[in-house]
Order: sequence, then C-alpha cells, then structure tokens
Amino acid sequence: MFRFGSSSFLVLISIFLITREVSSSYAGSASSIVDPSKVKQISWKPRAFVYEGFLTDLECDHLISIAKSELKRSEVADNESGESTLSEVRTSSGMFIPKNKDPIVAGIEDKISSLTFLPKENGEDIQVLRYEHGQKYEPHHDYFSDKVNIARGGHRIATVLMYLSDVTKGGETVFPNAEDPPRSRHSDGSDDLSECAKKGVAVKPRKGDALLFFSLHPNAIPDPKSLHAGCPVIEGEKWSATKWIHVDSFDKTVGARGDCTDQHVNCERWAALGECTNNVEYMIGSPDLPGYCMKSCKAC
Repeated sequence: MFRFGSSSFLVLISIFLITREVSSSYAGSASSIVDPSKVKQISWKPRAFVYEGFLTDLECDHLISIAKSELKRSEVADNESGESTLSEVRTSSGMFIPKNKDPIVAGIEDKISSLTFLPKENGEDIQVLRYEHGQKYEPHHDYFSDKVNIARGGHRIATVLMYLSDVTKGGETVFPNAEDPPRSRHSDGSDDLSECAKKGVAVKPRKGDALLFFSLHPNAIPDPKSLHAGCPVIEGEKWSATKWIHVDSFDKTVGARGDCTDQHVNCERWAALGECTNNVEYMIGSPDLPGYCMKSCKAC
C-alpha cells in the first residue's frame, strides 16, 4: 500500500483537477451534436451553408498548434495528370492531420459527419491552411476533371471549410457563379468586404464558423456553380481547415469506366428492378463520374 505526505497528496489532487478539466475539454470537442438553429443558408445555387460556432476556440487553436511545425507550400491537382503540383493559383501553406490524431481531432471528425450526414470514411484527412498577406486561392472546383483522383472514393461531393481565425480584411470565400444576389453572411452591407468578395456570394472568415457547400448536384452530376475562391488576405492572417468528402469511401478504389465492375452488393437486384434506366447517373454514371453498377447494367 502506498503512503503519501500532505504535499504529495496536494500534487495528486492538482493533477486530478487538471486532468478532469482537460478531459472535459476533450469530451466537449468530441461531441457530435449539431444544432440546426446555428446553420444559415448562404446560397441554393450552389448549395452552401454556414454553421456559426461549429468549432470551439480550443479546437481551432489545437488544429493550428498541430499544423504550425509542419506547414508546406500548398499544391493543386493537375487537370490532365491528376498529380499534385505547385501553382500560383494557390499560394497558401498547409498540411494534413490524420483522422485519429488525438481525441480533439477525432471529435471534430465526428461533428463533421453529423453535420453532413456523410460517413467519416468518405472524407480525406483535414487539411489545415495558413494564408498570409496577399495569399489567395484562385477560382476552382473541388470536383475533379481527371480520372486519376476520382479512382479513390469518386468525386468530392461536399466540402466543409472551417475558419480557425478571424481576418481583419480580405480572406473571404466567394462563389462568383452563384445565382443568389451578392451578399456576405457576416456583414450588414458590403462596405467591409474586399473587392474580390463583392464579385459573388461571399462568406467572411470568423473563428469557429464552418462553411459547408456541395460540389455535386443531388443526382451526382458536378455543379459548375460550386466554383469558389479564397480572396487575398489584405490585413491579418487567415487560418482555415478543409475537409473534402467523397461520394464513397476514400480508402476504396472506384473502378474507372470500362473496368466492368459493380461497386455495391445490391447492383444486380437494382438492375433487375429497372434502375439502370430510372437512375442512370448512379448506376451507369457519366464520362466525368463512373457509375456504381456498370457490370449489372451491361455498360462495359
């Protein structure tokens, strides 16, 4: 049996209290409860929404602290080869955080899944980005134009962009092709928006908020109106974390068109029920997005 002096006992009590406080913080970050009242529609074409206060300050600061020592110049996917390459289109620095890095990161992953109603395994690792003065991301789509990237999980169907810091000026996320009247979610007018942000529906970065938008229509066809950009940072520094989510498990390879494979156990039954004709986009697919039941639909 162990015996402790009074000073040792006080040390143990202190450690217990600190551990309980940290554990409570971790438990809070792991909560996957989503409050619909905090979700605001930004646009319907494309489908885009802001969740106010999605991350706590602790979660934001934790992601930044993990990323700081591992930042590297961000890359983009080449439209022809699908390979990652440096480009002036994207001038930020970034790194990826594994899904189960620690309890806080795992908790954030749970919340993202609850918000999007999409499985965690469909998502890529969280990418943390830092944009310094003048850095930006030119207009682009999150779905792919090459067949290399869609072979793993298919197209990206949704993006969750989490703002880890406030930005004094600039750094907005803008949808230049949105059909909605140009406006900012976090502004009563447009005076505090940069010129870049005034070119479409824009969201100002606010620490803890998350922007959810969909790159595909509900029928799985790419939505060109999901074109978006990260406006240049004019004053301050912008930290953000991006979660790209695919139509299928990111760890599963979706066969390219012509492989003559089925990607779902029910494909044969669905084909017999006439779904090859009734649901062409899903069953057979398109040149941009391979279908899931090409073998059963005799499409290859």
